Amino acid sequence: MENVVIFGTGIAGLTAAIYVARAGLSPIVISGQEDGGQLMLTTDVENFPGFPNSIDGQELVANTKKQAERFGARFKTDIAEDFTIINGGFEVHLMTGEKINTKIIIVATGASARWLGISSEEKYKGRGVSTCAACDGAFYKDKEIIVIGGGDSAMEESLFLTKFATKVTVVHRRDEFRASKIMQDKFSKNKKTNVIWNSAVEEILGDGKIVTGVKLRNIKTNKITEFKCDGVFLAIGHVPNTKFLSGKIEMDKLGYLKADKWMHTSVPGIFAAGDVQDTRFRQAITAAGSGCMAGMEAEKYIAHTEDEK
Repeated sequence: MENVVIFGTGIAGLTAAIYVARAGLSPIVISGQEDGGQLMLTTDVENFPGFPNSIDGQELVANTKKQAERFGARFKTDIAEDFTIINGGFEVHLMTGEKINTKIIIVATGASARWLGISSEEKYKGRGVSTCAACDGAFYKDKEIIVIGGGDSAMEESLFLTKFATKVTVVHRRDEFRASKIMQDKFSKNKKTNVIWNSAVEEILGDGKIVTGVKLRNIKTNKITEFKCDGVFLAIGHVPNTKFLSGKIEMDKLGYLKADKWMHTSVPGIFAAGDVQDTRFRQAITAAGSGCMAGMEAEKYIAHTEDEK
């Protein structure tokens, strides 16, 4: 039986792996649906301590993985689909059909980008509709783009897109941003940015091949207008990757795992770390911190249960 199996290779899962591996518990880390997590979509991470000139998100993930491997963490490319409680721990069921018995599970599956849920969005995914500026921004050189959202993610996506686009317009449902002041200041000072307040995208327009614009509805007046653009980027939040755990671990109404201040979930022996349980901060540093806590608590849990035998 394994000591610890970690679901997810984002910064939370990797940090947990470092602490568990340094304790000599040789964890197995399952890659999951989004190998590397949200940092793989971030170009410049400016607020992670120790990098005064920022660091590329993919580089930060790669370095953390190497660090975990150096201490004995093992990595498996697969997706956790379920678990069952067995004597002494859990049986983890993987997508490939493999099953792993383990004493501890650390869930660090993160959260995925939220979509609008309209049919025209589905029609133009990858043809003008995107959730990743770092992935697709270069395709919009000298074009006009809209970004949907009002938080830090929307500001960051917009500023990155100004490197390529002639103009970036943020469409926001409210009359003020939720983003931090520093991000709002950066956004407002950029000559390529603009805002349409109190509005929502009702439909994404196109010629059947690519996006040509959007229909906007003013939230206050319900007036419908058309806005010409070449691309639509979504930055409207995330959905926790916990559907496969529904009914097995206690969650809130949005699907985030409920964890106490020590990262314990409602199931003894299962811990949560990172964005999968964080509804407030959702930062790389807080994800790493919760991964550290989950890893240390896992070590203590194993030591305590073995002392009781």
